[in-house]
Amino acid sequence: MSWETVIGLEVHVQINSKTKAFCGCSTTFGADPNTQTCPVCLGMPGQLPVLNTEAARKSALTGLAINGQINLESKFDRKNYFYPDLPKGYQITQFPVPIVEFGHLDIPVPDGIKRIGITRIHMEEDAGKSMHEGLDGVSHIDLNRSGVPLMEIVSEPDMRCADEAVAYLKQLHQLVRFLNVSGADMEKGQFRCDANVSVRRFGEPLGTRAELKNLNSFRFIKQAIEYEVARQIELIEDGGEVVQETRLYDSVKGESRSMRSKEEAHDYRYFPEPDLPPLRISQQELDAIRAGMPELPGALRARFETEFGLSSYDADVLTQTRELAVWYESLVAAHPADPKRCANWMANELLGRLKESGLNISSSPVSALRLAGLLDRIADNTISGKIAKDVLDAMMASGDHADAIIESKGLKQVSDSGAIDDMIVKVMADNPQQLEQFRAGKDKLMGFFVGQVMKASKGQANPAMVNQRLNKLLKG
Repeated sequence: MSWETVIGLEVHVQINSKTKAFCGCSTTFGADPNTQTCPVCLGMPGQLPVLNTEAARKSALTGLAINGQINLESKFDRKNYFYPDLPKGYQITQFPVPIVEFGHLDIPVPDGIKRIGITRIHMEEDAGKSMHEGLDGVSHIDLNRSGVPLMEIVSEPDMRCADEAVAYLKQLHQLVRFLNVSGADMEKGQFRCDANVSVRRFGEPLGTRAELKNLNSFRFIKQAIEYEVARQIELIEDGGEVVQETRLYDSVKGESRSMRSKEEAHDYRYFPEPDLPPLRISQQELDAIRAGMPELPGALRARFETEFGLSSYDADVLTQTRELAVWYESLVAAHPADPKRCANWMANELLGRLKESGLNISSSPVSALRLAGLLDRIADNTISGKIAKDVLDAMMASGDHADAIIESKGLKQVSDSGAIDDMIVKVMADNPQQLEQFRAGKDKLMGFFVGQVMKASKGQANPAMVNQRLNKLLKG
């Protein structure tokens, strides 16, 4: 308990754009190596970059969403270093004057909400990709990714444990997807995290930090930070010193290893990019970006809880993406009588089936209007909730609407009291021992009789009516 962990995160977010940051090459994922390149992103002499203004607009939008200060004039710089996947020998980025500064994100913590400061968001281009495995002992370079537009989002060192770091990343991941500024697919490298981790005894100055590089899953980020914290504490307690360095986390071995000494800003010899003018955004343009901002996840969650009476859990599930939120509101508009039923069926039944099928809400074979039709049939007692699940399975497979499936399969719920009474009388006659025990005071057998009647009706008897008639007939 005498040790305090200090964590700051640098997140690289690939900006949704059809073309690269400074040229017209495609950013489509999965193309054959080195087929999406041109003289500009290959760093050929004399080739001049031209800024992708859509990337700038989406960076400013993200800045507004984190309550940041948008610099109406920002500048591009060259970050100089040599690596095989960086063909120019420098990366175009922003250093002293980024597009966004001084924002924050609020994250949930066990005792409430904690505010995490965001130092800056700057625009830059991605490097290529080095490939080392399965290539007969040699490394290959794929430059398709070279020049892809990125935002680097740099937090303050405000997090004090791995769980807080993961909570911050999940909030940020949800936000950039919600704004449609990034697909943020971690498996495709569209959302990558570097974690700066240090430890200190309470009340002491900040300790020496180590940087954990290119973490690309929430689970591995948590594991890597916890390993690094334990490593640093053990090192110091054994009389050693933490070295400022970059480390790679091996998820198979569950440990990190030293990669290189950590560079400082002066090591990169930053200087202004001579081929790009300052990026200027007018106040009018900024106001237009702000006006087009969608309702953000936090506000949307709160509204779903108050307007529709949802639990915080359901509200969180249904606001993970804009598509989910819009779909849910469309469902409620078509079945306004019971927003909670809409949430339960969408979150628990539909989304579960979509996940099993490898689909998302945008590719659902069941539309919001058709799911509402199914919920209408539950509400008017045409079918039971149990039968409705079978109907939904059939809707997923065929795309038909609920009424057609209910009619074709003969699934209408039996609500005729005479027909239900006949089933109950037969069940009582077939189970005289249980009937005698029930009438002797063994009330728990009510569940047995309900089950037998529902079985006899093949699940189509109205459960409420079954209970009502059983209560009368079983007692004689």
